[in-house]
Amino acid sequence: MTCDDFRPLLHPYLDGELDAPRAAEFERHLEGCASCVHALEAQESLRSSIQRANLYEPLPAGLESKIRRQLRESSAPVSARVLKFPVWGWLAAAAAALLFVSVSWKVLPKFRADSGLSASNNAAEVVDAHIRALQPGHLTDVLSTDQHTVKPWFDGKVPFAPPVRDFAEEGFPLVGGRLDVLQSQTVAALVYGRRKHFISVFVWPEATGEGDQYSGARNGYQWVSWKQGGLRLCAVSDTNRDDLVALKDLLSR
Repeated sequence: MTCDDFRPLLHPYLDGELDAPRAAEFERHLEGCASCVHALEAQESLRSSIQRANLYEPLPAGLESKIRRQLRESSAPVSARVLKFPVWGWLAAAAAALLFVSVSWKVLPKFRADSGLSASNNAAEVVDAHIRALQPGHLTDVLSTDQHTVKPWFDGKVPFAPPVRDFAEEGFPLVGGRLDVLQSQTVAALVYGRRKHFISVFVWPEATGEGDQYSGARNGYQWVSWKQGGLRLCAVSDTNRDDLVALKDLLSR
C-alpha cells in the first residue's frame, strides 16, 4: 500500500479511532515513510499548540447548583412532584407537547434533508479541515494546474467523480487536489488559488436534500455549501464570501 492509501488514516490514528490491527498496520507504515511521519508530527504539533492556547470557557456561575437542585427535584417521590404541579399545569404541558409533535412532523423531516452544513458542528469540521490542510505539505496530494491530471488522480480513491476544472482565466487557478476526512468518511478536496489565498472545495456524495445554498463564517474563515449533480460541495477559505460565491458559480456552470 502507498502513502495515498495510508494518508486518510492519519487523523483517525491521531484521535485513537483506529482498531488495534489497523493502528498496528499504520505504525508499520510509519517505520519506513518519512513523509507520513512528518505529517503526523505536524498534526501533533498543531494539537499541542491548540491545547497550550488554553481555549477554555468557564461554566456560568451557579450552573452546578442549579443542575444539582433539578436532579434532587427529579428524584423526589412521584406523589410529591404531582402535588407541586396542579391540573392546569398538566393540561398546559399536554397542549405544548401536541403542538411540538405537530410542528416537528412538518418541519423536522425537511430540516434533516435540507440542513446541509447549516449545523455549527459540521461547519466547524470543514473549517478545521481546511486549516489543517494549510500546514506545510498538507495542501495537496496531487499538485497540478492541469485538470486532466488532477481529475484522473481521484479515480479509485473516491467512489465519485469530483468536478475538477481550471478557472485561471477567471482568477481562480487550479492548484491541485487531495483526500481529506469529514465525519470519518474520505472526501475529495479541490484546491484553488485566489490572489494570495487558497480555497478548499470539499466534495462528497449526497443523495438526499435539495440544492439550497448555505453559507457562514467561523474564526475568520468563510464557507459556502451547495448541491449539484448528486454531490455536496463546500468551499472554504479566509478570502471574502463573494470570491467563494464566484467560484461556486463557475463550478456550477
